[in-house]
Amino acid sequence: MTPVRRPLVFVIPAVAALLVGAGILYAQLEGSERGIPPVDSTSNFEILGVEVDVSAETAEKARIEGWRRAQALGWRMLWARTHNRPIAQAPALTDSVLNDIVSGIVIEQEQIGPNRYIARLGVLFDRARTGQMLGVQGLARRSAPMLVIPVMVTGSSAYSFEFRSEWQRAWAQFRTANSAIDYVRPSGAGIDPLVLNRGQTKRRGRGWWRMLLDQYGAADIVVPEVELRRAYPGGPALGVFSARYGPDNLLIGRFTLTARSSAEIPQMLNEGVRRLDMLYISALDAGLLRPDPSLVIVQPPLPPLPAEEVEQTAEDMGQQVPVGMTTTINVQVPTADAAAVQQAEISVSRVNGVTSAITTSLALGGTSTMRVTFVGDASGLAAALQAQGWQVQGSGSTLRISR
Repeated sequence: MTPVRRPLVFVIPAVAALLVGAGILYAQLEGSERGIPPVDSTSNFEILGVEVDVSAETAEKARIEGWRRAQALGWRMLWARTHNRPIAQAPALTDSVLNDIVSGIVIEQEQIGPNRYIARLGVLFDRARTGQMLGVQGLARRSAPMLVIPVMVTGSSAYSFEFRSEWQRAWAQFRTANSAIDYVRPSGAGIDPLVLNRGQTKRRGRGWWRMLLDQYGAADIVVPEVELRRAYPGGPALGVFSARYGPDNLLIGRFTLTARSSAEIPQMLNEGVRRLDMLYISALDAGLLRPDPSLVIVQPPLPPLPAEEVEQTAEDMGQQVPVGMTTTINVQVPTADAAAVQQAEISVSRVNGVTSAITTSLALGGTSTMRVTFVGDASGLAAALQAQGWQVQGSGSTLRISR
């Protein structure tokens, strides 16, 4: 019997569908227009919106004098904000002291003329050096780690980490050191666009959320959203900002800001981030940002050990210090004040196998770093710290612990 040859009419569409699907997946993962690493703000105090208007013989001298005045005005603004007092009561510091505690100048906007300098600047103060002068004792309260998924709606499109946006950039550049919210800010690179997109913020299922939060080291979710409405290209714009929270996408608050032109949109978004942070802090103080118990991964209980292994374990407990290779590991720990630094050093030094624990980077009100010498590897130290009641994140030569 002669075999019948059937045309491959169904095979070709199937292969084409597979190729198209692979192309979509490749397009979502590849590309240079994605990913904005967040700035490290744990070691600085930040004052924004310092306005200066200086005239001098040359443009360069006017700029230097403007920065010098910005340092002095920024210090008074920081002192007034920290102590909740009028700016006129702030103590005056010499230029040499200001140069020692200021770690950077942020240029928000500047206009340079032949002999005049007009600018709006930001001043960054080194936390370790400035904290002692301010008498800062750290934040009285801090939230659980919150995974940030910024959503932007413009025109008929809504997106998050699918590609770079000014809204993502505003959150990446926001300095979180002075906030009571512990933000976990993804960079938007790698697999972030696939799992942290606009569609994910609309899902209610706790199973997928538990996996994501465990992957990013967070306990809950905040979804800051902005809807950008433009009058015409390059013209005025209106931003509607919404603070949402949790897997149920609960609305905490909403407000609007305006920009006179497209050039002012980045400034408007930065102000929106600051105000949304204040809304989240107010919600935390009101008890609205409580960790959701349904997002906690409950580990199954370990099976009981056989009697022989229990006896062997009891014999091994007599050995106080394990024998093995010595490893040096950097341990990051939140330190609200000097007492917290001392307590952390004492607690870590008492862990079985730790031979020394020395604070190498001090950040009162932020995250300090200890150099820990441990007889064993990093995984062994992490297990020993967890046994002492610490929550441990990270791997390799750097661990982050918290109570």
